[in-house]
Amino acid sequence: MLPPYNQPPAAFPPPDAAVAMLGLTRSFGQKVAVNGLTLAVRRGEFFGFLGPNGAGKSTTIKMLTGLLRPSSGQAWVGGVDVWRDPIRAKLNMGVLPEQLNLYDRLSGRELIQFAGRLYDLPRAEVNRRTESLLNVLMLGDDADKLVVDYSVGMRKKIALAAALIHRPSVLFLDEPFEGIDPVSSRVIADILRDLTASGTTIFFSSHIMEVVEKLCTRVGVIENGHLVAEGTLAELRQRAGASGGTLEDVFLDLVGANTREGGLEWLE
Repeated sequence: MLPPYNQPPAAFPPPDAAVAMLGLTRSFGQKVAVNGLTLAVRRGEFFGFLGPNGAGKSTTIKMLTGLLRPSSGQAWVGGVDVWRDPIRAKLNMGVLPEQLNLYDRLSGRELIQFAGRLYDLPRAEVNRRTESLLNVLMLGDDADKLVVDYSVGMRKKIALAAALIHRPSVLFLDEPFEGIDPVSSRVIADILRDLTASGTTIFFSSHIMEVVEKLCTRVGVIENGHLVAEGTLAELRQRAGASGGTLEDVFLDLVGANTREGGLEWLE
């Protein structure tokens, strides 16, 4: 059972919800990737969205950000129905997807500026924010290189800069620390903490449990398209019966992971 906050009341979404979904479902033929997901994330939360590979995390994020139409159900971002008013909803959000599709023949600086102009920001403000983002993300020396020549970590950082240029109220991050070096990871983590401190809501999917445990104020766990648990880490520990365990221990308990040994004796 979901906590009371996420029970669908007569009026949904709740007034303090930055991200909400009601009965969100997506099928691919006979495969139900996300099955009747109902969840609400409060404004200013750093919300971790966890699950095994194939659990439905990326599919959910794609439906929330207008990249994949649900088979049924509704989604709201910033109080706006994503599929009834997609343009207004997308003005509220910044998105860093797991699979980056960038304009490789633009320089890093040009890519950020292009994103800013898409949101109709004044040119002078776009330039000011672009230089600030390049400096904070340690991309200043490579700003005029083509994105095609960027490393995986640099591509991730330039995509994050493009997602932040318009100062979104909700930021969706799908595996943002994958391929990032420790120094850049610390910089990005500090930026994300500052954003939530100033009221930005972050919806964050990652397989790196230590990062989730350090950053997130609340966590939701999805398994086979169903939300199996949601709450603070302390609440999840209580539910999983792992009062002293790490988030990884709680996660493995909640999803019923099989961590048994054996079966590869031929390697010995």
